[in-house]
Amino acid sequence: MRRALPVLAVLAALLTAIALVNPHFLEPAGFLAFLKRAAPLVILAAGQYFVIVSGEFDLSVGSLVTAEVVIAARLIDGDESATWPVLALLIAAGLLVGLVNGVVTTKMRVPSFIVTLGMLLVLSGAVFLWTGGAPRGALSEGFRVFGRGGLGPVPWSVLILVVLGAAAIRLMRADFGKTLMAAGDNERAAALSGVRVDRVKIFAFMLSGLAAAVAAILLGGFAGVSAQVGQGLEFSAITAVVLGGVTLGGGRGSVPAAMAGAVTLEALFTLLNLYGVSGALEFTVQGVIIIAAIAAGAVRLPRKPTPRTGDAHAAS
Repeated sequence: MRRALPVLAVLAALLTAIALVNPHFLEPAGFLAFLKRAAPLVILAAGQYFVIVSGEFDLSVGSLVTAEVVIAARLIDGDESATWPVLALLIAAGLLVGLVNGVVTTKMRVPSFIVTLGMLLVLSGAVFLWTGGAPRGALSEGFRVFGRGGLGPVPWSVLILVVLGAAAIRLMRADFGKTLMAAGDNERAAALSGVRVDRVKIFAFMLSGLAAAVAAILLGGFAGVSAQVGQGLEFSAITAVVLGGVTLGGGRGSVPAAMAGAVTLEALFTLLNLYGVSGALEFTVQGVIIIAAIAAGAVRLPRKPTPRTGDAHAAS
């Protein structure tokens, strides 16, 4: 939990600044609306966390979100009876894309950056080919309720976020989390100690694909059907994870910190919007955060030189 303290301090400062501009923000209704908007990114960040802490990257989640929303609209086309079968299909598709990313990365030894970048292009091209740039069909009300509705005053997206967040934390505290950390910290040492590195990394990619599928369901309900609904989300998720203090090289970080990083990023965008700052600046902010994080991770304090055996004998 200590890893989350810096980002929580930044989040508290941002929420205070937003409340000064909009006094109604911290009221229950206003804050729940904020969490409702942030939920898809927080879920994506949790999925991205599993991949990054294992020492890999997943650049395909944004295009996967877009593809799933477009596919859902086309298959449902307003038919309520198709809602649940399509929801199941979206979850299965997210897991399948994650499985492909993981298998190609681990079994064929292709860098995950290249694999998931290729998957991004494949999914983006497939969506454009299928829709011609203009998505067709419509989502049913039963589908959209997950992004729009709620249980009383609490949105479904917030409840789903809490459940998935708790599951992610529980998973990282189990044996899987320990082996995933070990694989990200030192893959060779982990393999020599009996860790099935390929298996845990494939599972991490599948969790990222599952997170993208859930985020697509929430975004489809909240924002509707668009060929740009997931554009740039892969970079936002990576930025959120980095903002939460997770090391890009893998092996260090926590799920709560990564999720807090996503909420902090959403709070920053909200504050910029309240001050009338152009939305185009969001990409600039994300770029600065990523560069700063990598630069900070590259800085190493000089280690005290270890005396050689001969020198130690001479000194004695």
